[in-house]
Amino acid sequence: MTGEGDQGVAERLNSLLATACLPQLEPALGLRFARYCSLLLRWNARVNLTAIRDEEGVLSRHFVESIACAQALPAGIASLLDFGSGAGFPGIPIALCRPELAVTLAESQGKKAAFLQEALRVLELDATVHSGRGETLSEQSDCVTLRAVDHMAQAVKAAAALVSPGGWLALLTTGLELPVLQAAAGAGLAWIEPVKLPGADDRMLALGRRVSLPA
Repeated sequence: MTGEGDQGVAERLNSLLATACLPQLEPALGLRFARYCSLLLRWNARVNLTAIRDEEGVLSRHFVESIACAQALPAGIASLLDFGSGAGFPGIPIALCRPELAVTLAESQGKKAAFLQEALRVLELDATVHSGRGETLSEQSDCVTLRAVDHMAQAVKAAAALVSPGGWLALLTTGLELPVLQAAAGAGLAWIEPVKLPGADDRMLALGRRVSLPA
């Protein structure tokens, strides 16, 4: 059942997207994001999923940035791994906005992985949760995303090895951090011009395409 609260959240999210000059969401999709927001805030009251604990912060920082990422990812990819998914960013918004993708959410912390499973159930999303470290996966993906994971440079090195030939490594980061992360990813990736993400802190989406196998 959809309540007036969900409708208001969906409208607020679309307003933030419009301010960021991003395409707005269809009504049904906006309501699914509202349910995701409600679930996240309820769980975050007892499980530390994210330091952002208010609705406005979730919408403006987590949702808008993740939706911008989903809209900017290259066409033609079929599988996506969200490495260190945490509370589901950007993996769940990508799964919502790009239903053609086979999305895997890798998260090693048990409580966060449990939240991801519940989010997929509530949102009726056909995605997969890998309750373990991303680097333990053997299957490569057409796109691997990372956003604000612990030990980011170390994680980028591991994630880069999971990008299939011709696939993409997608880093949500800042201009200051980007050179360090590109170096950590190693040779064999051809980086295109970063896409500026909405919000403060010089946030950007950096995309590197796998052109040769990692050393």
